Amino acid sequence: MKRLYFVLSAFVFIISAKTQAQLDKDSIAMVNDFKITMPALPVLPTFGNDTIDIAAKQAIGNGAALNTVIINNAIDELSKRGGGVVLIPRGTWLTGPIELKSNINLHLDKGAVLLFTKDKNQYQLFETEWEGHQAMRSQSPLYGENLENIAITGDGVIDGNGDAWRPVKKSKLTPAQWNALVTSGGVLSNDGKIWYPSEGYIKGEHTKDAGIIEAGKKQKDYTSMKDFFRPNLLVLKNCKNVLLEKTTFQNSPAWCLHLLMCKNITVKNIQVNNPYYAQNGDGIDVESCSNVLIEGSAFATGDDGICMKSGRDAFGRKRNMPTQNVIVRNNIVYHSHGGFVIGSEMSGGIHNIFVYNNSFIGSDNGLRFKTVRGRGGMVSNVYVDNIYMKNIIHDAILFDMYYEVTASSVGDVMDSRPEPVTVATPQFQDFKIENVVCEGAARGIFIRGLPEMHVKNILLKNIKLDAKKAVEIMEATNIRLDNISIKAEANSKSLIDIHNVENVSFNNIQSNDEVENVFSVSGKKNKSINVSNINVPNAQNKTL
Repeated sequence: MKRLYFVLSAFVFIISAKTQAQLDKDSIAMVNDFKITMPALPVLPTFGNDTIDIAAKQAIGNGAALNTVIINNAIDELSKRGGGVVLIPRGTWLTGPIELKSNINLHLDKGAVLLFTKDKNQYQLFETEWEGHQAMRSQSPLYGENLENIAITGDGVIDGNGDAWRPVKKSKLTPAQWNALVTSGGVLSNDGKIWYPSEGYIKGEHTKDAGIIEAGKKQKDYTSMKDFFRPNLLVLKNCKNVLLEKTTFQNSPAWCLHLLMCKNITVKNIQVNNPYYAQNGDGIDVESCSNVLIEGSAFATGDDGICMKSGRDAFGRKRNMPTQNVIVRNNIVYHSHGGFVIGSEMSGGIHNIFVYNNSFIGSDNGLRFKTVRGRGGMVSNVYVDNIYMKNIIHDAILFDMYYEVTASSVGDVMDSRPEPVTVATPQFQDFKIENVVCEGAARGIFIRGLPEMHVKNILLKNIKLDAKKAVEIMEATNIRLDNISIKAEANSKSLIDIHNVENVSFNNIQSNDEVENVFSVSGKKNKSINVSNINVPNAQNKTL
């Protein structure tokens, strides 16, 4: 076999080189092993022709009169009649929590605003699920459980009045915004850097696992911290045949759209608008659901944009309901912590995910796949194609099995020790990501597995990166980078950092950057690093 010698950070490392035909054969075998099958589109709900206009039921759309009872009665009445459309006409309709029912299409005309009240007494405490745990939360403004054939449609707006619920960091506001918030009421943290809506919120903030339901405790034991249990704007649990179309969802107290253990979900041409300072202000969280389509929609959020989950730790493993058969296409995500995200709560598994023709602009991260020891579960068979990114603050493509660990580069966790592999060991494997353009990022590609459980079987192909730092890969097996064009920060020490990898291939890597080394390799467990067609003419140290 031919040998190539690269000068790497003051030492010589032997890299075995395969022919292009061998590399292609390896890639084809790896991708075929994914067994990726495009899922069928979800079943759409169907509705009768009957319609109830809430204005005809004496609802008042002046933004001041509370219409909770009228709206809920209209939904209940129509559901008992076999279903149809509950119409929210033009106007601003103030309301408390709304409970959806089977066979109901809640339709908002253009110019209609469904505004949920700031009066927290309207939202009862109840037992539900939060971040994969059984927990006490405040009642969601819009919710439904064990339903079939439900929809929220139309060009109107649903506003959760989330500013009344959320804490806000001073660093995320202008001085004028901060002064206005402080003078509105609420309580400041001891250092004056965080605004809280109440003392009750602060109590919850400083209570370990405040919302987790403990044996022997009752609802009344949590009432003093009620403000802390911020609700998700829309929660649908164990529902079948769901449609969200055209409507704008905004200003949620916590997550905006939470779809939990549902089947046949279509999300089409909606908008989600949360302020960038909205803590936990995810756009859409699809948890333990199957047969999902998210398309043609726009998200601007305070946390992750489009996120796949399946429960957390032992609770998620016990539920054992993966999120699977999902299509995410033709969407755009603006400010967010991640454009398209999997995890970190993925303990029930996530499989057969198709993400294509999406754009991420101004997100903290683009493609964000995150987990941590303790989760368990497997994420597999993920196909990503035709992604455009611009002005990504951190990582364009991120695989991280050390979620929330402060270390942020290869060198930071070089000395980590393997732990025993158990049911609590998470797994990421079988991803194919191709045709990605990123114009601006702190780092292009970051892959960080666990020493006891590598990130496995990842193909990255036809990718153009403009990033300060190009590529870092550690604790990974069967990784292939093929046809990667890199524009990185000038005078970098290396384009690609590698640590403890096995069977990693680089083919057709191109860059005109002036760097010291093409590769920097560290660690004692590297095996089979395969290189061909490297074109980095301005590197100081080249192939000998």
